[in-house]
Amino acid sequence: MDQYLKTQASQDIKKNVAVTYVLTPRDSELIMGYYTLSSIGIFPGELPEELVKRLPRYPVLPGVLLGRLARAKKFRGKDIGLYLLMDALKRSLAVANQIGIVAVIVDAKDEKAVAFYQDYGFMAFPDNDRRLFLPLSTIKKLDL
Repeated sequence: MDQYLKTQASQDIKKNVAVTYVLTPRDSELIMGYYTLSSIGIFPGELPEELVKRLPRYPVLPGVLLGRLARAKKFRGKDIGLYLLMDALKRSLAVANQIGIVAVIVDAKDEKAVAFYQDYGFMAFPDNDRRLFLPLSTIKKLDL
């Protein structure tokens, strides 16, 4: 978790590639977890046909990439990952109200991460079971 924050996050921010959000307790510099958000272009052919039928016929659709989501091992079992995910979805919904998106995309690092995201409604891309998406219509129903 610390490696990305120490070596890459500031470069991503300076280059406007991604924004990093860090969760800390009040009045503390202890990092409980973090996530990054950036924009992504989604090729309609990568999505399930039933979803594509309901979307505009654009060559590339706009989305938000939840590029990294990590919590400190010290906070395992404390729902920090869920808190970070819901905050990321809330921010993505705000973005959707300003510029428009069709989904939030994640690239899960392993099967445990795939299961985590699927527990909250994310669906795998047909040709890549580690890349998952959550349609904006689903996010809107979450009462964020």
